Amino acid sequence: MEKKILIYNNKTGIGEKMEPLFRGEKFATLIAEDQEQLRRILSSEEIHLMLIDVELNDKGWDKGIEMIAALRKNSRVPLVVVSAQSAETAKIMALEAGADDYVTADCNPLELLARVKSQLRRYIQLVNKYADTGRIYRVDGLVIDDVQRTVTVEGKNVRLTPIEYKILRLLAQQKGKVLSNSQIYESIWNMQAFGADNIIAVHIRHIREKIEANPKEPRYLKAVWGTGYKVG
Repeated sequence: MEKKILIYNNKTGIGEKMEPLFRGEKFATLIAEDQEQLRRILSSEEIHLMLIDVELNDKGWDKGIEMIAALRKNSRVPLVVVSAQSAETAKIMALEAGADDYVTADCNPLELLARVKSQLRRYIQLVNKYADTGRIYRVDGLVIDDVQRTVTVEGKNVRLTPIEYKILRLLAQQKGKVLSNSQIYESIWNMQAFGADNIIAVHIRHIREKIEANPKEPRYLKAVWGTGYKVG
């Protein structure tokens, strides 16, 4: 499986330095220039490592550290900080906020590549170790077992189509988070959403008919008016 490296900010030009080396390792490189693009990529792509280029200067430390902490709350993928700031205080604060590693922007690209590969190895080993136990999603009486690829409600098996299963699993994986029709469509079909509202609405209706005791008053798969859908 191709590993995907997400580079955020790229103010120091680390993307241009590393992209040829990543390509040589068959890693895909995605670059987010702003936080909106960062959120969009994280919600639609399976990212294996984040390379966060932050400006930790005297005026920007707080925002940079807060961003690292926010990313760590929502993702456990390896997070390597790249910064022009070489002060030990900046490194300590970044690591305490949740970064897995910290390098200065003038580091040897081959050293950074070695650090990235090391973090990827640890992450993949961890994911493989907990793959089975981490793929069972529970929301009250609803259980999605992604190992056996089964869905049960109050202990009773529910038969979903492959697309229905993927939609329900996607929402259960992000329990409590509202996903828009476009986010659901792009995650499931891996293409830009055109006319997604009607397509998703039909699938949601069919899923509710199968998992809800009363589809008109859903317990598990809920709509958030004008926003999208969530599980839980």
